[in-house]
Formats: sequence, C-alpha cells, structure tokens
Amino acid sequence: MTDETPWQGRQLHFVGIGGAGMSGLAIVARALGAQVTGSDQAEASFDKLLEAGIQPVVGHGPGNVPDGAELVYSTAIGPDNPERAIARERGQREVHRGDLLGEVSALKRCIAVSGTHGKTTTAAMAVHALRGCGLDPSYVIGGELRSTGANAGWGSGEWLVVEGDESDRSMLALHPDIAVLTNAEVDHHATYGSRADVEEAFRAFLALAPRAVVWDRPELLALRGDGDMVPFDVPDPDLHGGAARFFWEGVPVALRVPGAHNARNAAAALAACALAGAQPARAAAALADFQGAGRRFAPLGRTASGAEVYDDYAHHPTEVEATLSAARTLEPRRLVTAFQPHLYSRTRELAADFGRALALADLACVLDVYPARERAEDYPGVSGRLVAEAAADAAAGREVAWMPGFDDAEHFLRAVLREGDLCLVLGAGDIDELGRRLVG
Repeated sequence: MTDETPWQGRQLHFVGIGGAGMSGLAIVARALGAQVTGSDQAEASFDKLLEAGIQPVVGHGPGNVPDGAELVYSTAIGPDNPERAIARERGQREVHRGDLLGEVSALKRCIAVSGTHGKTTTAAMAVHALRGCGLDPSYVIGGELRSTGANAGWGSGEWLVVEGDESDRSMLALHPDIAVLTNAEVDHHATYGSRADVEEAFRAFLALAPRAVVWDRPELLALRGDGDMVPFDVPDPDLHGGAARFFWEGVPVALRVPGAHNARNAAAALAACALAGAQPARAAAALADFQGAGRRFAPLGRTASGAEVYDDYAHHPTEVEATLSAARTLEPRRLVTAFQPHLYSRTRELAADFGRALALADLACVLDVYPARERAEDYPGVSGRLVAEAAADAAAGREVAWMPGFDDAEHFLRAVLREGDLCLVLGAGDIDELGRRLVG
C-alpha cells in the first residue's frame, strides 16, 4: 500500500451508487485504490462512474454484493433492502455513507461546509477558488461542479473540501480543520423536532474544528462560542443583470451567478479559502468564472415559444424565496415557476411558508409531492395541493395552477410560456425532467 492509494485492497459495494453523495464517494474510493462496485434502482447518469472504471448494476438484488465487500449505504436505503440483508446474513460490514465520508475527511486537511441552505454552492465555490489558486484540492460535494463536470475528485493538494449533510446528522462524523456554517433552520422534520435541536447539532459540528467560518448572525455566532471564528456577511451586494458584485475584505468580487444568497455563499467560501492559505485577491478573482453547481440555477435552454428555462434544487421556503428573488435580477418579462414539493413531512409542516415564497412569481404551477424515502399512507391528507392552496391565498390574484403530474404541467406550461418569460423548475426531486421536456 502507498500513500497515494491508502485503500488499496479494500472492497466497497455502494447501494444507491447513482445518488449525488454516493457517486462522489465511490469515485474517490476508487481513486484511493479500493475495488468499487455498486447498484441503483434506476439507471441514472453513470458517465462519471464509468469514466472512473466503476460498472454500476441497475436494480437491487443479493447477487450484486461481492463476498467480502463492505456494504456502503445511505439513510435512504432501509435495512430491508435485499443487498443490505444479504450482507448482514454473511456477516459483512455495513458502513453508512456519512461514516465513510468521515474516513475520507481524515486523510487530508479538511474544509467541511454545512448548514440548512447553500452547502453545495459554497463548497463548490471553495473548490473552484482553491483550484484557481493552484492548490488542486480534493473534493466530495452534493452536486456537479460545472467547471470540472464532476461532484468529486482526488487532487494532489493538501486540502479536501466536503459537504457536511445535516439531514441525518452525518456531518458529525467528519474531521474538519475548518468548519463552515452557512445558516440554520428546521428543514428535515423527521430528524429534528425544533430549531433548538438543529442548533445543538450545528454547535456540535462547529466544535469538531479548530477554526470556523460562520454567517454573522448572533444566534449562529453563539453556536461557536469563544472558539477561533471568522464571521462572514454581504449586507448590500450589487445585484443587476443576473450577476452579483461586492467587496470582501477590501477585495472586489464579481460573480456570474445571481442573488444575494450567492454573494453570501461566496463570502463564506473565500473566508474558508483564506484560512486554508489561499491568496485572497487571487481566490476572489477565480470566482469571476464560477458557473455554478449542478441543479443550482442551471440554464436548461429555451422553449419553442422563446422562454428561458432554469432548474434549481430549492426545496425549502427560504431557498425558494432566494432563488425567485435571484431570478428577478435577470429582469424577465414574467417570472414563472413550477414547484415540486419534496417529502410529505416537509410539505405538511411548511405548506404555508412555501405558498408565501411562491407568491413572488407572476405565475406558479405546483406539482404533487416527490416522496423520496417517505410513504403517502403515513401522511394522510398531505399532497402538493396544500402548497397550491397556500400559494393561491398569498398570490394577490396572480395565477396559481395545481398540476399534480408532469404531463399536465408540461401541457399547461407550454401553453402559457412566451418570449421574454423566465421559467424556473424548482425542487429536490426529479422536476428537472420537466424542465428538459419544456426545452426538448
């Protein structure tokens, strides 16, 4: 075994290998010398896995799991999964995705980015800036970095950038040298019972690192206490023409990605990069050509009628509001959105807040819930219609459409979209498919 391949001889099988977090881990595990196999229920975009020499299998079954392999699973993969079941029967080790990422984070000096919103973009900006400074970081993030076309890579530099997932508290398995906290709200209601519960988890996350970067809000700064900390904020960015400009530590920053939230993400990323030894002016200049992360205000193309279509992963009211506000800076004729709620538990708790956020659009189309790991029968009476009704109540007469399925939504949107409109498809499910249909 060499320093370059510390996992040489290790065998890992990933259940759900096509997922954003799992695929990145699989690619890094392969780069570290491990033998990697994996499966997924549906054929996803396996291009990057195939490029890494990994051959995923479509479908889950006991025959997919090699004898002797450690089985890697995420919170979305329950214990009744046939591949997990056969691994237990054989006595093979099961490793949660978060714990494996924790192992990876101990191999290099680590910047870990967590928070309720902005994790992926902030982590992607940090990777992009460090690369622009010639520091060649390794990274495992929750979306594709457009400048590399990948969500993970093992660089030659001393730093590793990872995204710390709070949804299942797995960020607490990391070994960060620099912890970045973007914000804190209740989002994952099956994991956290209150804001105080969320804050306690982030307090523990910040305590893992000797240095921290925290959004300059009293309630968040208090989570770090007296530890070494760099506050960040961008109180008044210049937001015009789909761009964002501001000064950070006296250095001008110009972004191609829109919105005040992205200005804050950039400030957080730059603060972390500076702590990691990047030259501030060079890091800031590197962000000038940052194109974004996958499914974060991603342009999909134009409809036949001339409307621009963008896709965004926003799945919490704060994110929906921020993304719609950012879209307004492009000054479209009309701002149209199609929103797919994600998880019944989140929809039940936040329907009214979603409605108020969607009311920022000139026209909103609401689809049914993308259930992910949840079951409709466990949440009687909960559907996307709750969000549609709340949006109609808040829209002050602007049109709101309830279109549960993709076919109906596509037909409706094709009929109403016009030249000069900007259409945002929003949600953490598969609504990007609807966006691609519109421009296809």
